[in-house]
Amino acid sequence: MIYYKRFYSAHIITIFEYLHGKNIVYRDLKPENILISSNGFLKLTDFGFAKIIEDKTYTLCGTPEYLAPEIILNKGHGKAVDWWTLGILTYEMLVGIDPFNDDDPMMVYQKIIKGKIKFPKNIEKEAKSIIKHLLDADVTQRYGCLKNGVKDILDHRWFKGFDWKSLLFMNQEAPYIPKLKSNSDTSNFSNYPDSDSEIPTLKPDKDPFYNWI
Repeated sequence: MIYYKRFYSAHIITIFEYLHGKNIVYRDLKPENILISSNGFLKLTDFGFAKIIEDKTYTLCGTPEYLAPEIILNKGHGKAVDWWTLGILTYEMLVGIDPFNDDDPMMVYQKIIKGKIKFPKNIEKEAKSIIKHLLDADVTQRYGCLKNGVKDILDHRWFKGFDWKSLLFMNQEAPYIPKLKSNSDTSNFSNYPDSDSEIPTLKPDKDPFYNWI
């Protein structure tokens, strides 16, 4: 169970390492944007918030539970926000819920800024350690942002013995292979029925743009 969560975290790391090498910051990591391909390896989807950033940007974007504190505080942000979201995702995979969860988005932001993370007693100390390093509010101390860059994450003891080379070349056995009947099989996706309702036509006296040319 722990292995496949470590595998998927590791896969995201290699994707971010590649993107950051191109100065691309993804900025929207969350379970909904992760797809498992037919060979069991991951693909990121929805690059709507991705941006080429060489220094900092000040755009407020992302999913509330995954926002890094520097985004909320409008301090300017860069590649470090992706490593923050990796910390959130890793926590969520291990615990089953994101660390700053709340029904009220404003409370989510307050919890993120406070930075207090509660860990279940059964979470292994190595996983707890990597999550803490990734969810460091101080960007200068966050793993992935230090002088060794991504190497600090790759060399962390939670990934001890992990074969990064075989992952990179997809020679490693994926922990889960989706069952597919064909290349066009969409049975693993949720069904969303098409809407059969039509937008009602506005009467001319109710249409504010009726006389516009």
